[in-house]
Amino acid sequence: MATKQEFVDFVIDQIDKAGEITARKMFGEYGIYADGKFFGVICDNKLFIKPTNAGREFVGNVVEAPPYEGAKPSFLIEDKLEEREWLSELVRITVKELPMPKPKKKKK
Repeated sequence: MATKQEFVDFVIDQIDKAGEITARKMFGEYGIYADGKFFGVICDNKLFIKPTNAGREFVGNVVEAPPYEGAKPSFLIEDKLEEREWLSELVRITVKELPMPKPKKKKK
């Protein structure tokens, strides 16, 4: 089942206080970014956040699952999608701990 655009729009709206949030279509699903930093994916109308130590501590009872077959497990966020402040804080905490993206090499 592919993710619906309405769900992507809803998630982006919920975390709009965590920076400049964008979503990019990737293989029929979506990668999500805060201020240009990749922090999660939306697959099958579910939100997955990259696992970090600070994020694990913030969430507490973490549910982890791979967003797609062959992927590493990520935090599966289901029951707190409606909690805008909590979700934005999780994204801020996660992004702070993730490394900056490597600069892309220019094509010759």
